[in-house]
Amino acid sequence: MFDWKSIGRQYRVAPTIVLLLAATTVGLNCACAEEGAPGITQRTVFPAFDAQAPACNAPTGLKKVLTYVQENHRDFLQGVDQGLSMAAKNRGMDYRRVLVENDVGKAIAEVQSLVAAKAGAMVATSPDPAAFSLALQRAIWSGAFVGTIVPPPATLILNAPQYRTGKVLTDAAIKHINNELDGKAKVVLLTQDTMEFLAPRFAAMRDGLNAMPGVTIVADIAPKPVTKEGGFATMQTILVANPDVDVVLGGDAVVLGALQALRAAGKDRPDQFLGGIDGEPEAVAEIRKGNSPYKVSISLASPVFGYAMGEFAADWLEGKSIPQAMDILPIALTSANLAQYEADLLDPASVYADPIRRAAYLKMYGNICYDTRDRYVNFPWSSEQR
Repeated sequence: MFDWKSIGRQYRVAPTIVLLLAATTVGLNCACAEEGAPGITQRTVFPAFDAQAPACNAPTGLKKVLTYVQENHRDFLQGVDQGLSMAAKNRGMDYRRVLVENDVGKAIAEVQSLVAAKAGAMVATSPDPAAFSLALQRAIWSGAFVGTIVPPPATLILNAPQYRTGKVLTDAAIKHINNELDGKAKVVLLTQDTMEFLAPRFAAMRDGLNAMPGVTIVADIAPKPVTKEGGFATMQTILVANPDVDVVLGGDAVVLGALQALRAAGKDRPDQFLGGIDGEPEAVAEIRKGNSPYKVSISLASPVFGYAMGEFAADWLEGKSIPQAMDILPIALTSANLAQYEADLLDPASVYADPIRRAAYLKMYGNICYDTRDRYVNFPWSSEQR
């Protein structure tokens, strides 16, 4: 019997959501070897993924359906949809996508519906990981494959090495400041520090920039929401007090909004350095222009890792051993490497099939399968030891 009140306090879930989750447990039968297993809750260093690990039993009574519960319309998440849908088609899985428009209640209800329908696999994202976690655990207990991007719990959790991701972008900005701005710059950081899992990327930015005597961070703020519109509104406010900004760093969506605000105010310059993370198409288009302030985007190649997640979902349903965790390796996109990158995004199946090309984008850790699903990841996993 679950103590839902205690669970609600532990995860800071609203009482109404706790009651909804408790109600949905009644009458839901699942093929669980260990109903309610908490998973791995302590930080754990996983060995490299063993592709030759023995297979185990395939889930029974679950449908060969892969569903993507998508948080919002961000291009980065659209790329995940692209990769998942291609993998599902190639592996003979039915595929559907549900867009929840930043509504965690809708995301929870959708996962509960999938569990009740005995769906075999899902990849899910939500703006409120703490509230969402219990619904995802329920799916794992049912025997389904559950993939997540950054927050736990999951049978396969993905994360970028966040400090490394921030450092790759910061190093590019520092090079520009030294070469083009004589070592001096006023910098804006548009952060996502409210998302603890992403905080290391902004720590890397501060570490690098604070070591430069000629650099001043004039704003260090988390836009709300973390969208292009949020970046535009935040940058408009910043420009009132600091009209001459040289560098803007953050996620692609908010930095693109900042660029829009700079242009609207007539404060954009070719020698500025705007750089983002996610490799979103609009950012790539700006880089291709050559004279845009947008100089670099750190790609996390979402169609490539989306395709890999789809392949592993199919493997799970066949009883194969899959990784517990996967690094999404950051790649700094510039005008010099865009052509090959875009070719890879159009054909992620070829990237996945080629171990050398795949290794440039992904690194895999640990092993898990249906029989060992009680070992699912239920802590904020990162390959970094920071």
